[in-house]
Amino acid sequence: MFNERERPVLPAQFAMRVAILSGIALVMFSIIFFRLWYLQVLSSDHYLKLAQNNQVRDVTVQAPRGEILDRNGKVLVDNRTALALQILPTELPQKRHKQREEFARLSHVINMPTDRIEKQIRQQTKDLPSNPVTLRRDVSYDLVYYLRENQDKYPGVTVQRVYVRNYPDGSLAAQIYGYVREVTKQQLNEARYQGLQPGDQVGQSGIENTYDNVLRGTNGMTRVQVDAAGNPTGHILNQVQPKPGDNLVLSLDRPVQQAGEQAINSFSTPGAFVAMNVRNGQILGLGSSPSFDPAVFSKPVIPTSVYKQLTSQTTYAPLTNRAIQGLYPTGSTFKPITAIAALESGTITPSTTIVDGGSFNLGDGNTLQNAGGASYGALQLTQALQVSSDVFFYNVGADLYKTGNTSAQDKWAYDLGIGHPTGIDLPGEVAGLLPTPQWRDQLYKEAQSPNSPGGTSVVPGDPTDRPWTLGDNVNLAVGQGDLQADPLQMAVAYAAIGNGGDVVRPHVGKDVEDPNGSVVQEIDPAPIRHLDINPSYRSAIMQGIHEAAQSPGGTSYPVFGNFPIPMAGKTGTAQRPGYQDQSWYVCMAPYPNPKIVVAATIEQGGFGVQAAAPVARQILTAYYDEHPAEAKKAGGKPPRQTPISTTAPVVGNPY
Repeated sequence: MFNERERPVLPAQFAMRVAILSGIALVMFSIIFFRLWYLQVLSSDHYLKLAQNNQVRDVTVQAPRGEILDRNGKVLVDNRTALALQILPTELPQKRHKQREEFARLSHVINMPTDRIEKQIRQQTKDLPSNPVTLRRDVSYDLVYYLRENQDKYPGVTVQRVYVRNYPDGSLAAQIYGYVREVTKQQLNEARYQGLQPGDQVGQSGIENTYDNVLRGTNGMTRVQVDAAGNPTGHILNQVQPKPGDNLVLSLDRPVQQAGEQAINSFSTPGAFVAMNVRNGQILGLGSSPSFDPAVFSKPVIPTSVYKQLTSQTTYAPLTNRAIQGLYPTGSTFKPITAIAALESGTITPSTTIVDGGSFNLGDGNTLQNAGGASYGALQLTQALQVSSDVFFYNVGADLYKTGNTSAQDKWAYDLGIGHPTGIDLPGEVAGLLPTPQWRDQLYKEAQSPNSPGGTSVVPGDPTDRPWTLGDNVNLAVGQGDLQADPLQMAVAYAAIGNGGDVVRPHVGKDVEDPNGSVVQEIDPAPIRHLDINPSYRSAIMQGIHEAAQSPGGTSYPVFGNFPIPMAGKTGTAQRPGYQDQSWYVCMAPYPNPKIVVAATIEQGGFGVQAAAPVARQILTAYYDEHPAEAKKAGGKPPRQTPISTTAPVVGNPY
């Protein structure tokens, strides 16, 4: 034993180490102590809320979209419920190998290869990483029961009841409806989609897009209690019912729509039609061929091959709505527009006589002739429209040029609706092209610029290497040259002539109704503008196209000569570079104060009287069969529907 004096003294270096280690231990203990104090005292409320949140789950209850109805209240588009098998990416196992094990188990249950499951997740979460991934729709209840009983083996896999768009009439009016898909990441940043969440459904095209804020309801929310594994215990803590969207009533007349689509679908080449109320712009029918089945877009993922089929030019791009996006020269259907410009500018009068000797000398050795070498002799405007004399209107176009009235030609065509969107409540409408001296001269100027050695052109591959000439004016007078218009623009122009000067704003929407059927909004836009058309000029033009349709020698008399309702119509056969002739027909009924205008065109359809005119007759027939009182009031009787004939004899000038 050593006494105190004999105890050895610790080396100074060792004592220093002990002191340092003791200090470190004290600091670490203090950190742990204060951390625990922070968590348990200062942050207790925060973590209590997190713990409580782990006990509940908010389940979104999808709101059904409003129905789309025709003008008579018949359902065109509604909803059906479907059980959708979904994967919630945020609730899948974090480790990759655990995910693959779960996908392998799920693959055997739903008969879907593992690589396809992973592909669907990649595709559907490309823009929205946390978006629920729908693997299948319309799954069986047996699968639902199995997954619920084995939820611990399939974390993140769920079955939800969802609403899917239903189309009772198949592809009817598909170009008008458009389709519904999940909101995209880009759309979530737009003001009109404020408040939406990934996975919400919105209209992506057609009327579904234009009136999305009307048709889209407000989702509900159900807060349920869950156990430690995240499975619902069956106890509902709170519930907010979804609010269905309002119903949209369209101005469509279903028999008219059916007749129009049946007519244009009978041809092997694309076509389009528009039927519209002359006085208020309500669209009674509008279609494009080929069309598509909108139910395709109700599927979770559209295969690339299917989408290519819908957009490829080899299949005539069914998603293209040629009624508002087709760009074609109009041929002789443009002549009434030329007539208005010539009359209002004082270039001609209704009694001006022009001798049609069968040809027109354009100069520089260029001679233009009537189709088939026809010659009609001395003509006034009404007779020229009846037989569709090209020579008469070649001279009118030349006189507009020589008298410096090309600006009147441009103004009246533009004001009547050519060369710019009509304002229809459908997305994707194109402007077309109304060629003018200013347009061509500017392109010529740019083509001559040293900075543009290749020139410029509105039409790719067609460089403009000359200024506006007499030939351009002559071509435009008969709807040829660089002119590009669609059926809706021609319908609006003719409607303005028919109603005395109101340029209507075409619209498909008619009313908005709440789910109980009460009207909450009327859709009735005012005319875009009113044009002061001299009544005597209007009368001369209307008489000319009436005789063209229903007097012997008229260009469409073989089709409409025996039509029981007085009407007026104009054929058009347009030369389209790279294609066979474009067939056109625009008509109005009843004559002389029309209520309905129909414009139809068939690509590579040949003479207007042989393709487009029979389409228009089918549409008018359907309209008057549906409205016999109007037929009687017009002085006729409901016509009987007859099959389309493309062998009508050509009388006079088919152009």
